[in-house]
Amino acid sequence: MKILILGIGNLLLSDEGIGVHAAQALLRDYSLPDNVEVIDGGTMGIELLSVIAQADHLIILDAVNIGKPPATMIRLDDDQVPALFQTKLSPHQVGLADVLAASQLTGEQPDHITLFGVQPAYVGVGIELSEAVAPQLTRLIKEVVAELVRLGGINPILGSGTTPG
Repeated sequence: MKILILGIGNLLLSDEGIGVHAAQALLRDYSLPDNVEVIDGGTMGIELLSVIAQADHLIILDAVNIGKPPATMIRLDDDQVPALFQTKLSPHQVGLADVLAASQLTGEQPDHITLFGVQPAYVGVGIELSEAVAPQLTRLIKEVVAELVRLGGINPILGSGTTPG
């Protein structure tokens, strides 16, 4: 099973970048098997179509505006994911919604999609996560690692990084 972990967001807009921060930490701190690919998708849109089309399971990491208290984490699966992007937080989510729709139209969508999202506290100019959201980065990474284990006994090996606590 080919698994794609896609961290999306804008690193210049504080909490909006949590998905990218998580993807970068996974790449830096873990040794992952060959069937797991991690991509820092940043604010890319349709450029991701060919990569997403190759995945059996897509795991999206992103800031999501769900009207909950700051730093609230959510998990959505399969058909729930495109429905979330009907209310967009940022332009990259418009692009991702288009990519997911295009992959479905072409019949090249992943068999499963999981989204791990974090409600932002601050989406203004800044390169650091807010005090409220920063602690959720470690939890987000642990959730992804647990999902990989659940998907097939994949046991990512923690490297020399210090992200998980």
